[in-house]
Order: sequence, then C-alpha cells, then structure tokens
Amino acid sequence: MKKQLIAAIAISLSMLSFAQKKELKAAEKAVKSANFADAKKILAPIKFGDLDDNLKAKYNYIKGLALYANGAGNDKELKKGANLLNRSRKVYKEQVDAFKTEMLGTLLAKGNKSFEDKEFAIASLQFERAYDLKKKDTSYLYYAASSAINVPDYDRALKLYVDLKDLGYTGIKTSYYAEDIATGLKVLFANKKSRNRAVARNTHKKPTQEKSESVRADIVKKVALIYTNKGNTEKAIEAIRDARAISPEDFSLILAEANIYLKTGDTDNYKKVLKEAIDQDPNNSELFYNLGIASTDLKEYDEAENYYKKAIELDPKNEAAYINLGIVILKAEPAILEEINSLGNSAADNKRYDELLAKRKGLYGKAIPYFEQALSVNPKSLSAATTLMNIYGALNETAKKNEMEAKVEAIKAAQ
Repeated sequence: MKKQLIAAIAISLSMLSFAQKKELKAAEKAVKSANFADAKKILAPIKFGDLDDNLKAKYNYIKGLALYANGAGNDKELKKGANLLNRSRKVYKEQVDAFKTEMLGTLLAKGNKSFEDKEFAIASLQFERAYDLKKKDTSYLYYAASSAINVPDYDRALKLYVDLKDLGYTGIKTSYYAEDIATGLKVLFANKKSRNRAVARNTHKKPTQEKSESVRADIVKKVALIYTNKGNTEKAIEAIRDARAISPEDFSLILAEANIYLKTGDTDNYKKVLKEAIDQDPNNSELFYNLGIASTDLKEYDEAENYYKKAIELDPKNEAAYINLGIVILKAEPAILEEINSLGNSAADNKRYDELLAKRKGLYGKAIPYFEQALSVNPKSLSAATTLMNIYGALNETAKKNEMEAKVEAIKAAQ
C-alpha cells in the first residue's frame, strides 16, 4: 500500500511537471507572436513554488517578456518584467542580454526623440525604463531626472535626484582621444582599447584622455532647490551641507547655499556664506554687489556703501552697483526731511533748517556722480535717468531737470 502511495505521488508530480511545461511552452509561443495578454493569462494559474529550478528560470524569462511587452507595459509591469528577466539571466543570459540590448536602443531612441520634441514627461519615463533594464548605467536615471525637472514635475524629479545622490552618482566619464596622422585632427574613440590599437597601428599619435566634470554638485543643488520650492528649507540646507562636506571647496555649492538663504530671507546667513565665496573668488564683482544688497536689507548702510564701491572697483561697468550705491547714499534723506518738517519758526529752528538743507544738498552732490556713471555705462538706464531728474528737480536746477526729463521720455519711447 505504501509503495502504491509513493508511486501515485510520483505519477502526480510527473503529470504536474508535464502540464507546467506545456503551459510554459504555450506562453512562450504567445510571447513570440506578441500576444502578451494571452501569455499572461496562460501563466496566471502556474504556482511558481511548484516549479523546479530550470522551469523557474524559464517562467521568469517568459513572464518577464510578457510583462515587458516590448516596452508597451505600464510602469509597474515594466519594473517587474525587468526584475524577472534579471532573475532568469543565469540560465538565459544570451537571450536576456540580446533582448535588453534591443530594448535599450528602442527606449533611448524614444527618450531622446521625446526630449527633442520637448515631451519631457514621456522622455523621463523612457529613460527611467532604460535604467531599470541596465542598472549599471546610472546616467539613464540622471537623464530621467533632468527630463522630469523640465516638465516640471518636481515630486518625480526629487525622488530621482535623491536616488542619484544616494547612489553617489557623479557622471564623470573618461574620453579617449588621439590625433589622426593623415588629417591631423583630434579623434574621439569609443574606449581606451580601440584608441591604443589605432596608436599601435601607427594611424594615430599623441594619445590623450579627458575626464568630464562631476554633476554631483548639480544633483545636490537640484535637490536643495526643489526642497526650497516646497518650503522645506531644513531639508534643502541639509542636502547642500552634505555635499559641501564631500566637496568643501566647490564654489557652486557655496553659491547654492547662499541662494537658499536669499530665497528664505535669512540675510545674516546669506552674508556669511557670501563672504566664504569671496574668500575663494576675491575678484568677483557680483559677490560684493550681492553683499551690498544684503547689507542694505539689514540697514547696514556704511557696510553696503563699501561693498558697492568694491564691486565698482572690480568692475567699472557694473551699472547696478552705481545705482544701488547712489540709493544707499540717499537713504539718509528721509530722516533729514522728517526733521525739517518738525521744525518751527524760531531763530534756532531757522538756523537748523539751513543746516539740514545744506546737508541734503550734500547728499545729492555725493549721489549724483554715481547715477551719472550708471547712465554713462548704460545710456538707456531708466532708473538712473529718473533718479537724476528727481534730484535736479529738488535742487531747483531747472535746465538739468528738463534735460533729464527729455532723456527719460526718450528711453521710455524706445522701450
């Protein structure tokens, strides 16, 4: 009886195995005919745990192809299909690699075309699907993120950029060159080996190689920018500081941190980080100009004046620095006018009135050259011309006021 039971179980297992093979064969046939929906229906009743190891690999391979549906599956199916194909690769290496190569070409071509057509959402999905097929090439994920931010789909872009940051992606690539002896032109080779072969054959000479710049700073800046736009300043600063810990001398990261403080109105920290930037680039007129703006916001007018003067010293054509310097000088005028309006008619008040008028005139005399210089740098500067018109009006210099009024009208008419 026991022997009969064992024999019955053996026959049952044999029949089950035969049925599974038959179903897998039918599913494989459906896949080859591109009947992916039929293939999925055939595979649905099969219990993966009942399959032997060889049939498990075949099941993963066929189901992976069915779910992938030559790239037509939805995102969930594509990801699962890619995973199943990767699992079957030990047994079906040649087939899986051939399929991946074909699909990668199709996905990348579609992604590039969509990007060129400014269909960024579609391009992002195609590039991410390419990455799912070939995880080793993280650049596809970078293209997906770059496309997403152009949609703009900030939530999707953030997820992809964070993944890239966590993967430590830098995008650094080495390009191999050599000079064509016949033409004298510098030629790019696919890899180092092909370049060296050309040099060995004496068709090329002067082999060189160049490394591209890292995009890690750009990735982190994008993460920080998205967090800032979402109102999560804490996460934004955290992202920048993590990056600066890795690359403390990266000038672009210093500026990115400064811009976060600027966007969030943290002027004190903004100034602090700008000073770090100046330590690295002491001849940058724009940095001193921005420090002037920050100091003006903090009502540190003497500091602001010095920063604007330094900006002008480094770049005598910095129109905005001339205008802002003139404006900072005139910041003292409201207090003078307020005191003038508070005076009475006593002899002491009249004396003080004359002193204040002279002080006001002195402010104008100090500011005028900077507005004139701005107008010299840019004859179409409406801001400089309008301010000069108002100053000459306050000084009762009618001829100069009329001249500047005509200039203002001419600038407006030309706009």
